Parts: sequence; structure tokens; C-alpha cells
Amino acid sequence: MEPRNITGVSQFLLMGFSEETELQPLIFGLFLSMYLITVFGNLLIILAVSSDPHLHTPMYFFLSNLSFVDICFTSTTIPKMLVNIQTENKVITYEGCIIQMHFFTLFIGLDSFLLTVMAYDRFVAICRPLHYTVIMNPRLCGVLVLVSWIMSALHSLLESLMVLRLSFCTDLHIPHFFCELNQMIQLACSDMYLNKVVIYIVAVLLGGAPFAGIFYTYSKIVSSIHRISSAQGKYKAFSTCASHLYVVSLFYCTGIGVHLSSAASHSSHSSVTASVMYTVVTPMLNPFIYSLRN
Repeated sequence: MEPRNITGVSQFLLMGFSEETELQPLIFGLFLSMYLITVFGNLLIILAVSSDPHLHTPMYFFLSNLSFVDICFTSTTIPKMLVNIQTENKVITYEGCIIQMHFFTLFIGLDSFLLTVMAYDRFVAICRPLHYTVIMNPRLCGVLVLVSWIMSALHSLLESLMVLRLSFCTDLHIPHFFCELNQMIQLACSDMYLNKVVIYIVAVLLGGAPFAGIFYTYSKIVSSIHRISSAQGKYKAFSTCASHLYVVSLFYCTGIGVHLSSAASHSSHSSVTASVMYTVVTPMLNPFIYSLRN
């Protein structure tokens, strides 16, 4: 029997990690702990930057924006999962699923753009030190953050509108702990070709381009550091961008690893487990990386 199309979908089911009852308290406690660490760690960075005049520099301005985005990023998915575990109810409404997917796409795009902007800031600081204060003026910093928000908002709006045009089948089980874009598209009964084309194009433009930009800036940074004669000067120059380089590596390596593991494995459980790395673990570790290095 062929699946029946539904034009008025009212809800989805988020299957999460495991249906075993005895594991639910462990999962709840683990994710609640990671969420609280993420929120308080990033909130402390925002408070420290805003309260200390010595930290009113472009680098820490971008860092506080990244911390704010990470708080919003994790708040988009984890609280709903914790509520579902606590109430033993896997349901999320159609509207709630679209909203969750929209904001998840928005904030993950912002993460990528802000990391690119921070790479440019480190490039100017190391490769153009005498002109740093002139180039990275408050107006340019504000414009860079504003453009990042606009580009991410347009991207998430486009993806949401593309999903709204789809009709879904009777099987509305999402094998994930949140409404992930690709998982939702796979449940659709209508033609998904245009949606997949848009996803691939956007992935190249808004995912590949920032990564290429970061790679280019760090190639220039490494070249500039290599030309420094003293070992102490090299260490000082590298230490100014080490924290950002660790965060970039963690963000992109885990994200690429998730997509490669999803393509290589047909197990939805392994894909869900792998996605925790860049959706939960990375935002949690960012405050530790920056705090320890600074």
C-alpha cells in the first residue's frame, strides 16, 4: 500500500537517541548538564567582555557575538528534547518543527559566518598590525556582524519556505532529537528535487565559501608568522589566533565528519549520535577553549 499524502500535517514524532526506558534518565541528565554548561560558560564570556573595558576590542566583540549565537543555537534544540524525555512524549507540532528547523539553520549559519569574520580579524591583526585599529574600526565590525545576520536570516528563510511547499506522508517519525532539514525532506511525499538542489547550492555558497575564506586567511597568517625572525615573536603571533583555530577545527571537522558518516552509514542512530558533536559538544567547549587560551 502506497503512503498517503497529507496536506494538513499537525505533528511529527522526534524519535531521539533510544526508546529504552532505563536509558532516558541518563540521557536527560547528560544533556541537561551539557546545556547548562554551554549557557553559563558562554554567558560568562559575554558578561566578562561587556564589563571589562580592556576587552572592548574587535576580537572580543566577535567572541561575545559567537557566545550569544551558541546559547541560542543549543536553546533551539535541547530544551524541547529535555521536555519530551521528561513528559515521555515525542510529539512536536508541525509549526514547532518548522520554527525549530528555521532557527537551527539560522544559528548554524551564523556560527559559520562569525568564525569567518573572526579569521579575518586575526588576519588583519597579524598581517597588517600597524593598520589594525584603522581597518578593524567599530563601524566595520558592526557591518560584518550585521551582514552575517542578514545572510543567515535569508538562508534560513529560504530553506523554511522550501520545506513549506512539501506535502508529507503518513510516516512522520523523525529519527533525530530535533527537526533536522535533511530528515524532514526525506519524509516528504512530494517532489524533493528542487529542495535538494537548493540545499547543495547553499551548502557550496554559504558553507564552502566561508571555509575557503578561513583557509585562505590562515594560509596568509602562517606565511606571515614564518617570516618572523624570533621564536618568541612567532609564539606571540600564533597565540593570538590559536583559540580561534581550535574552535574552527572543532566546528568544521565535526560537521564534515557527521555528513561523511551519514553518507557512509545507513544507520540513523549513528548519524544522530555523531550530530551531537557539532550541535551540542562544540558550543559547550568554545568557552573552555577561549578561557584557557586567554
